[in-house]
Amino acid sequence: MVTVRTRYAGSPTGYLHIGGAWNTFFVWLFARHNRGTMILRMEDTDRTRSTQEFEQAILEDIRWLGLDWDEGPDVGGSSGPYRQTERFDLYTKFARELLQRGAAYECFCTPEELEAERRRARERRAPYRYSGRCRNLSAGERERFLAEGRKPAIRVHIKDFGHSIVVDDLVRGRVEFSPEHLDDYIIVRSDGSPLYNFANIVDDHLMTITHVIRGAEHLSNTPKQLVMYEALGWPPPQFAHLPVILGTDRKKLSKRSGDTAVRDYRRQGYLPEALLNFFALMGWYPEEDREIYTVQELVEKFRVADLGKASPVFDPAKLNWLNGVYMRQALGTAPGRVVEVCLVVLAAHGVISEPASTEQRAYVEQVVRVLGDRLKVGGDILTYGDFFFTDVTYDPAAEQKYLRQPQVSGLLRTLADRLEGDGAWGRETAETVVRGLAEEQGIHSREIIHPVRVALTGKTAGPGLFELMELLGRQRVVARLRAAAARAA
Repeated sequence: MVTVRTRYAGSPTGYLHIGGAWNTFFVWLFARHNRGTMILRMEDTDRTRSTQEFEQAILEDIRWLGLDWDEGPDVGGSSGPYRQTERFDLYTKFARELLQRGAAYECFCTPEELEAERRRARERRAPYRYSGRCRNLSAGERERFLAEGRKPAIRVHIKDFGHSIVVDDLVRGRVEFSPEHLDDYIIVRSDGSPLYNFANIVDDHLMTITHVIRGAEHLSNTPKQLVMYEALGWPPPQFAHLPVILGTDRKKLSKRSGDTAVRDYRRQGYLPEALLNFFALMGWYPEEDREIYTVQELVEKFRVADLGKASPVFDPAKLNWLNGVYMRQALGTAPGRVVEVCLVVLAAHGVISEPASTEQRAYVEQVVRVLGDRLKVGGDILTYGDFFFTDVTYDPAAEQKYLRQPQVSGLLRTLADRLEGDGAWGRETAETVVRGLAEEQGIHSREIIHPVRVALTGKTAGPGLFELMELLGRQRVVARLRAAAARAA
């Protein structure tokens, strides 16, 4: 039985986005289900955009999701180094071998010459294929080009295939490619840097990768890579190409439709286990009529052959529902986790310091307890409880309905007078005073409760009025009642 070795090859040119995280999750699931090895590799050959900061951010975000790896740039391993920029000597070695065996050749064509070939192909309305003009240069021609200061790139020498190139994909089944569009593609640029379809193969072979799981956008690269495996005399791994994620508009997922950085979801207050459950349901349904799974259950049930071929839709409403399920579970079993999620949100909005002080943490714990099941995501602490942390922002409709009545200003001012003082403070005190004032005025208590809620929160709905009064504290309650009374006057 083959020992599974698979990898996620990230490019540290930006933060980890949903598409990359989704791919990483299925690579991890496959490795863990098969008790294999998960490798994390950094494809950082784009020196103008790759940074150490982005690499560190990718590692942090994958780790925040709860995923781990066995080999990588931070943990080492027997197949390192795990950054492509640290492996250039290996690419040089195998490029030279290909040159020596005639499986590759130096190309001295200038950008202008290549553009002229493309233009002629466009004029013929034919797909462009490199002409192979440098395949059989004489020694004299080579010396002349070098004397002109030309620096050669290296191209693979494509054989004339008389048959289709077949990919036996673990997700898509048999996929055939016509060889007519293959040309002698560049594997090493004139500056000595390797291209993806060369470096990727060298890395996967030397790291003994048995299974490559990646997005369908790479499927078109697979014929070129199979050609490279044959040129190097190496057996290829098995391939599995995941479908492209779509937004709710049925177009390729974009920032507008949800493909933002994973850390943005963290700042918005999502739980990592909810994201992983959501990722799983975008790829396959382990059981009918069931949607909530622990990560361990997903590991046990996973089979790559069960993944769907159709492009899944990234549905934010579904993610929010799932996150709400996990938030409610956490509130019942580990409320501290919900507090941590909310602290991240509040710090990201500059409402509290980072790290939070002891006093801030204790206050947020109380707010979480009061808001309870209203918290579907951590960001809801500001959606439904912003008034706990900032000045009141009045909803215009609420203000018009409850603060513009003739008697309201006087009621709020009287209530503020009665609540002010140095006596005991709590929900019982607040309720006693509010209901006592209503009885004294000969009105129903709701005729005071509704205006008071708007005065204190700016909203018509929310947590229990007397609970939130207790948490806001006497000083803020009195100040807000007086401010609302002045607006209502």
